[in-house]
Amino acid sequence: MEYREQRPPPALAAWVDCTWERCDAGGPPVRVLPDGCIDLVWTQGAGTSVVGANTTAFLVALAPGTHVAGVRLRPGAAPPLLGCDGAALRDARVALHELWGDDGRRLAQMLDESADRRAALLAAVASRAAAAAAPDALVQAAVARLARGEPSVSALARELHVSERQLRRRVGAAVGYGPKRLGRVLRLRRALGAARGGAALARAAADAGYADQAHFAGDCRELAGVPPSALLRSA
Repeated sequence: MEYREQRPPPALAAWVDCTWERCDAGGPPVRVLPDGCIDLVWTQGAGTSVVGANTTAFLVALAPGTHVAGVRLRPGAAPPLLGCDGAALRDARVALHELWGDDGRRLAQMLDESADRRAALLAAVASRAAAAAAPDALVQAAVARLARGEPSVSALARELHVSERQLRRRVGAAVGYGPKRLGRVLRLRRALGAARGGAALARAAADAGYADQAHFAGDCRELAGVPPSALLRSA
């Protein structure tokens, strides 16, 4: 499998985490880990869809030679562009025309015919962003804080000067799930990133905020479906 990511242009950095492309060369299914993001995904022969924030990992199997391209929207940034509550897309895959109607059909056809699908996806996002409200600033602040560490929901609400109920409601609507789940997802990504960078599992767990390596392993099994050692081998 060949997979590559590219950073977005600065004008779209508030909305887009990255664009990505994949060409499958065969082999076992790919395990996609939760990241709090919503993606627009074009798959050769299968059209264009919106993939909501997933609460746990899922497997993707494609025929050899299948080309896939996508734009990954930052946690909480998708609803103003999509015109849809993030929670409605949680763990879901929805055809783009179900959200954008004829605009979605036109974009899907353009992607089928395009030689530069990254550019086509970014142009579509840019067009939507020009007319959309900005991402919820409170949610963006919560995401940034959770990316650095995992405070309790009550502590995070105090930091952001809102009630716990309001925090849960706004993060859930924008991201697709609440701050507690998002904090766990981002903590797991921090630990795995450190481990892939060469840190010992115990050090990666401690630096990410886990009580110990066993808690890291347990969280990884629950969210990713396999222990950290299996993910590191596959990577």
